[in-house]
Amino acid sequence: MIYSLLDWDLLKKNGVTIEQFIKKANELNSPILQYRDKNSSFEDVKDRLLKIRKIWDKTLIINDYVELVEFCDGVHIGQEDLLKYKTIKEVRKIIGFKMLGLSTHNREEILEANRMDLDYIGLGAYRVTTTKEVTSIGGKNLIELSKLSIHDVAIIGGVKISDRFPTKYKVIGSDIINLIKKDG
Repeated sequence: MIYSLLDWDLLKKNGVTIEQFIKKANELNSPILQYRDKNSSFEDVKDRLLKIRKIWDKTLIINDYVELVEFCDGVHIGQEDLLKYKTIKEVRKIIGFKMLGLSTHNREEILEANRMDLDYIGLGAYRVTTTKEVTSIGGKNLIELSKLSIHDVAIIGGVKISDRFPTKYKVIGSDIINLIKKDG
């Protein structure tokens, strides 16, 4: 399944609107959309999240902003966010039973995630990506690593719509934007 990643900086860079992205994600039958915004103010992130919520009626995940979970269906956090919250239990106290995902990059992080109350892990990067700086590329090795997870797995990082994985999700961001630009 396609897990759509709406990265605000990438949309701006490519002249794509939130509405265009969501329309294409719906056309691709994506059941999940994650909103990631690393550089805007808290208020701007919240305003855009509320706008997205009005036009996206499926599962909506916010990246990093645990404090905005009331406006969506879940949160995705990175390894660095664990340092802020100390444990997944602390995040769960805030978000309750809403969906919770954690980024992982290697065997050790996956095995550690197996001991956490998560709904899925993001595993990557699969290949070089333009959406964020990547320090390690897992490629096909991620398929083997994904088998270590007791949680659903979303392969992330440079994933293309045409990629086929045995995992539950493949996270697509820039490839959706490329389709929008191609369609004109």
